[in-house]
Amino acid sequence: MTTLLNETAGASTGFAEPAPSALLLLGQGRDLASERGVECTGALPSPSDPDLVERARAARAALGERAFVLGHHYQRDEVIDFADVTGDSFKLAREAAARPDAEYVLFCGVHFMAESADILTSDAQQVVLPDLAAGCSMADMAEIGQVEEAWAVLQDVGIADDTVPVTYMNSSAAIKAFTGRHEGTVCTSSNAQVALRWAFDRVGGVDGTGKVLFLPDQHLGRNTAVLQLGLSLDDCVVYDPRKPRGGLTEQQLRDARMILWRGHCSVHGRFSVRNVEEIRAKVPGVTVMAHPECKHEVITAADEVGSTEYIIKALDAAEPGSSWAIGTELNLVRRLAKAHPDKQVHYLDSTVCFCSTMNRIDLPHLVWAMESLVEGRMVNRIVVDADDAHWARVALDQMLALPGI
Repeated sequence: MTTLLNETAGASTGFAEPAPSALLLLGQGRDLASERGVECTGALPSPSDPDLVERARAARAALGERAFVLGHHYQRDEVIDFADVTGDSFKLAREAAARPDAEYVLFCGVHFMAESADILTSDAQQVVLPDLAAGCSMADMAEIGQVEEAWAVLQDVGIADDTVPVTYMNSSAAIKAFTGRHEGTVCTSSNAQVALRWAFDRVGGVDGTGKVLFLPDQHLGRNTAVLQLGLSLDDCVVYDPRKPRGGLTEQQLRDARMILWRGHCSVHGRFSVRNVEEIRAKVPGVTVMAHPECKHEVITAADEVGSTEYIIKALDAAEPGSSWAIGTELNLVRRLAKAHPDKQVHYLDSTVCFCSTMNRIDLPHLVWAMESLVEGRMVNRIVVDADDAHWARVALDQMLALPGI
């Protein structure tokens, strides 16, 4: 984690001295020793530049088919306007792999998504993340050293051989590689049920005694296991990497079927049962639809549950005049409301909350990245370590081999 403030020894003022990395908050400076080697040149165009949109159009036209721009559903409209394809993280990574002629893949999303694109594309393609500081708080909750330590705990307890790791797409390349090395798989919010059933089948089936170590989102793992596979809440334990042995006893680990990593999405974790109750009181007949990264009690209080792609399709198919309250990132909900003026679309939370890291990708960063490529300068390229890329690809290929993918 990058330290933003350093205490100044012996300073008479008593104030903290800003570290060089603090400049990154202002869009300039570099800290290559930080978690992702963040570098901001300070050459970003101003957001108030009246010619910004025109500059984006000119740079995009100049790049032509050499570039392929991907936009995640949670991106701002100003960025989505320049995306060749929109979708969730896995769809976008697959789309990138399906465009081998594109020299540059500009991924308007967050760091783990760009990593997946680098893994799935050819060596001749270069993946660019317009702002290297666009991370994911959920993915960052599972650090590879912590996960390897947790696996050592399972080995010491004697249950590792009966445990299959499954990691959510929202994880770092290192965690995907760990999963591949231990013969597990990756999943998305759309195919988590299929992935978990495959994992349990490898250790005796859902009704057996085998286990799944699910990384890094505890809510998706719990909701899928309980609501779709028929396991109970008592079958699930939460492994806290900050506590010895995950804060669990040996017996709890042996009895568990789902060992859930203590991670969550900072946006979806905000939704509450109170939000559901308030929107039902405010909008009679409303259909509440929540993303499976929400807490279990929110999911059970909702009418429908689904991934971003599911939510989009559900709104497309909904009857005119119907009312919906959507529990997912606000950029997508606003875009859906705009696309469906014949329906009432509400945001489930009473407090506005964007994904702060996803929103680091803005039009100035995108313009800067595209103009740099036009000028022949490569910026913010994402390159996954070759060994991690190999084993992460093994885990991703296993997911691709699952039924229905």
